[in-house]
Amino acid sequence: MTPTPDEFRAAISRLPDGVVVISAHHQGIDHAMTASTLTSVSLEPPLVLFCVHVDSRFRDVLDSVDRWAVSVLSDAGAPVADWFASPGRPVVGQLAHLPHRVGAFSGAALLDGASAWFECETSAVHRAGDHDIVVGAVVSVEVGDPGAGGLVHLRGRLRPVP
Repeated sequence: MTPTPDEFRAAISRLPDGVVVISAHHQGIDHAMTASTLTSVSLEPPLVLFCVHVDSRFRDVLDSVDRWAVSVLSDAGAPVADWFASPGRPVVGQLAHLPHRVGAFSGAALLDGASAWFECETSAVHRAGDHDIVVGAVVSVEVGDPGAGGLVHLRGRLRPVP
């Protein structure tokens, strides 16, 4: 029997997922979203994937841009994750209050204080239910402070991992 959405959510929430912010720059506007998984797909060539809801603003942006960036949030990144997961946040100025720099390849925001950064170019998009799976070729990587922890989503909550 197929589980209900609530049954599935209760079970899958037991699997901790690393929390990242995906960003892109389009028509002079910085766009960003929180994703609760960035997965390594391949080492050669280096590929990652994330999932995005088909009806989200960020998904619409990906129809127009192929380059995007990932900031892997550190153990202090919960407020940032909450901000980019907040429905109804403004389109313009999402990053105005957050220190960041612009990625040389993607032109997208790389958030200060992250534990790692990736710049990517979309290589494939696959529909999967109510989400799209976005596969990106990794063009550049950078590792942050060696002492920075991570942030995981577990049982419906953000939890720091030192």
